[in-house]
Amino acid sequence: MMKVQYGLKSNATDEELKFVRQMGIDYVYVLFQDTDLNYDAVMRFKARVEKAGLQITDAGNIRNYKHPSIHLGLEDRDYYIEKYIEFMRVLGKAGIPVGYMTWEPNNVLTTKEGIGAYTRQSVGRIVDIHELEQRPFTHGREYGEEEIWANFKYFLDCVLPVCEETNVKIALHPNDPPVPSLLGIHNLIHNSDCYRRAFDLANDSPYLGMKMCIGCWLEGGRAFGDLQADIKEFVSRDKVLVVHFRNVSSPIPYFEETLLEDGYMDMYQVMKQLVACNYNGTIHVDHVPHFVESFGGVHSAFAYSFGYMKALKNCANSELAVRRMM
Repeated sequence: MMKVQYGLKSNATDEELKFVRQMGIDYVYVLFQDTDLNYDAVMRFKARVEKAGLQITDAGNIRNYKHPSIHLGLEDRDYYIEKYIEFMRVLGKAGIPVGYMTWEPNNVLTTKEGIGAYTRQSVGRIVDIHELEQRPFTHGREYGEEEIWANFKYFLDCVLPVCEETNVKIALHPNDPPVPSLLGIHNLIHNSDCYRRAFDLANDSPYLGMKMCIGCWLEGGRAFGDLQADIKEFVSRDKVLVVHFRNVSSPIPYFEETLLEDGYMDMYQVMKQLVACNYNGTIHVDHVPHFVESFGGVHSAFAYSFGYMKALKNCANSELAVRRMM
């Protein structure tokens, strides 16, 4: 069965852990802070999570998996790849089966956060590709497609043997927003064919999978791929380790992140496809428009969105169960 998970940082309070349980969620992913990457710190937090009745399914450290030196092949990349490997070993020893990678030296690119036309007066992320295209190079020069792919292959050759040794898989997230190049850097994963290329480079290793970010698929629209067909293909290949469940107002060049029911995609159809394909990994809402602070702000927004997503999941399970009985 698909596992609904909530995101935590390793400095989460006991009240936040209780909040997750009160939403009827049993699983969490964790973004470990830079000071919490050693085994003892990971195990202390894991013990707190388990005491609260929760289970860690996957984890990462943003500095490790979004480090420009790794992505751009800078002189010190071996040092930072070794730091990435050290943390993967910690995850393996701690029994956490999935870690992360996102080939985004500029992180998630955003035009602004504000009140747009599709957010019901909540504050959401807004992206205008035309505005981003006017920005200067961020790392001094242009990094082309083959150079970026060569850097990725170098990373795989270093890390995949450690994944096999530690039994920790890598969930690779697409670039956001998913266009071929921005700010002088080629985007590694900007459509579903890029994932196929990545898996081929890894010789179809079971230790390289994906974070299937529905939001990125929708941002890219048809240029990213056929979402329903891609779900079927990649789930059947056991490549989908995590699903990000998010809707947007329209495909690029301009989009706003919306409530699940407000974007251009019927998210129930997406959920039904995940259920029909017997996806049994984890799923969560990764971004939400923020509600007014005096009524819970981002926490209320996440609670609302998770409740909506769980309702879609339950309805899809019931509908498909009835169909299978007919």
